[in-house]
Amino acid sequence: MGQSSSVATVDRGGAAQGYRPSATLPFGAEFRRQASRRRTQLALGFMVLLPLIILVAFQFPSREDDRGGRGEFSSLADLATSGGLNFTLFTILVSASFLLVVVVALFCGDTVASEASWGSLRYLLAIPVPRARLLAVKLLVALAYSGLALLLLAATALLAGTLRYGWSPLRSQVSAELAPAEGLLRLLAVLGYLAVVLLVVAGLAFLLSVTTDAALGAVGGAVLLWILSSILDQITALGGLRAFLPTHYSSAWLGLLSTPVQTDDLVRGAISAIVYATGFWGLAFWRFTRKDVTS
Repeated sequence: MGQSSSVATVDRGGAAQGYRPSATLPFGAEFRRQASRRRTQLALGFMVLLPLIILVAFQFPSREDDRGGRGEFSSLADLATSGGLNFTLFTILVSASFLLVVVVALFCGDTVASEASWGSLRYLLAIPVPRARLLAVKLLVALAYSGLALLLLAATALLAGTLRYGWSPLRSQVSAELAPAEGLLRLLAVLGYLAVVLLVVAGLAFLLSVTTDAALGAVGGAVLLWILSSILDQITALGGLRAFLPTHYSSAWLGLLSTPVQTDDLVRGAISAIVYATGFWGLAFWRFTRKDVTS
C-alpha cells in the first residue's frame, strides 16, 4: 500500500506530480528579492541623486578664467542650463561612459556570484530550480533593474531640469535647435541606443558572474575590460580592427542629435552590441549548466 502510494506521486518522467519547472523561482519573487538588497537600493538611489547633485553644482558661479579653460565642456555646461531637455542630455553625456557601465555591471555581475559567495546558490538549485531557468530569471531581473536605473536617471534629470530651467527646445553642438516634442523623442532614442550598447556590459558581467564566486571580481572585471576596450579604440594604429571592439560605437548615439540623423554607425553599433551580448550570454549558460556547484 505504501509503495503504491509513493508511486502515485511520481509521473512517467520521474518527477513528482504537480511539480512544474516553469513555476519555480518566479520573476516577481526574484525581483522583490533583489529589491530588498542594499546594493539595489543604493544604486537606484544614486541614479536619482546624481542629477540633483549636478543641478546644485550649476548653482555655483564660475569664474571667467575657469570657463575659458574648460573649453568644450564649458560650452556643454552652458547648454545644460538652457532647458530641461538640455540638462537631461548633459546628465546622460557625463554618465554614459563610466557610471552607467558600473551600474549595469553591478546588477548583472553580482546576481549569481553573490549567491555563490553566500553559499545559497546550491540551495536554490535544490528547490529544485532548473539551472537554465535560474539563470534566465536572474538575467531578466538584472536587465530590468539596469533599465530602471537608466530611466530613473533620465526622468529625474528631465523633471529637475525642467522645473529649474523650463521646457525649452533641445540644443546641441551638432544639430540645429529641435522643438521640445522632437527633442524629447530624440532623447528617448538616445536612451534606447544606450540600453542596447550596455547589453555588452551586461553580457560580459553575467558571464564573469557564473565563472567566479567573487561578486566584486565579476563587476570589476567587466568594468576593467570595458575600459581596456575604450583605450584600445583610441589607438589609431589598429586601423579597421577598432571596428570590432565592443566600445567602438558606444558614442554613436550622438548621431541622433545631428540634423539630419546619422544612422550608419547606430545600426553597426546595435548589431555589434547584440552579437557580443548574445555570445556572452550563450557562454554563460553553457558554462553554468555544466558547472559543479558546491557553494
